[in-house]
Amino acid sequence: MNIYLILALIGQLIASFSQILLKKSSAKKYDSIIKEYLNVLVIAGYLMLGISMVVAVVCYSGLDYMQVVVIEPIGYVIVMLLSRLFFDEKITLRKIIGMAVLLAGIFVFYSV
Repeated sequence: MNIYLILALIGQLIASFSQILLKKSSAKKYDSIIKEYLNVLVIAGYLMLGISMVVAVVCYSGLDYMQVVVIEPIGYVIVMLLSRLFFDEKITLRKIIGMAVLLAGIFVFYSV
């Protein structure tokens, strides 16, 4: 397996965890607007988004176009699973169908 592909998957995982941190922060109530935007969860979330962006830029130089198209939507699947794990969000039939369509599209696009 291509090292850039593995690194891109790690980058997607980092970006997904950053979204979880930002959502956790948005669920809390803060005394002031400064505390709302300058807290550990928000700063860590945006820092992780920045890291994932740098990882993506590095990976795009070593991946084919077909591989990039496959990697990007994987983040949606990861976020759905992490939301179930951290927020106890239900994975509904509609979400499963949506993910199945997404993965089928990736499979069809990648196999052509």
